[in-house]
Amino acid sequence: MGRMSRNKGKVGEREVAELLRSHGFAARRGIQFAGGPDSPDVVGLPGCHIEVKRTETLRLYPALEQAMQDRRPGDLATVWHRQNQRGWLVVLPAEDFLALFKAAVPREGE
Repeated sequence: MGRMSRNKGKVGEREVAELLRSHGFAARRGIQFAGGPDSPDVVGLPGCHIEVKRTETLRLYPALEQAMQDRRPGDLATVWHRQNQRGWLVVLPAEDFLALFKAAVPREGE
């Protein structure tokens, strides 16, 4: 990976941490020495493993697989992605999204 790409990744991690802080979470860049549950790209969103991809072309499935492999048991695996001149997107498995949605929105008759 080239220096420009690494720098872009660091900037992306700082941007995500700042976005989370602006929403009241005590977020910061993770420890960047090796993959695994002790080194998400950003920490501070409890129960969520954050993998940041600041690139024009996202290889979605490999990125999500990396997040799923590196997460702690029980944590959500998320990929935060942004292209130049665009806003941040969050990608997670559909089953995890549906579980979050069910917990957040009461269904009729319940």
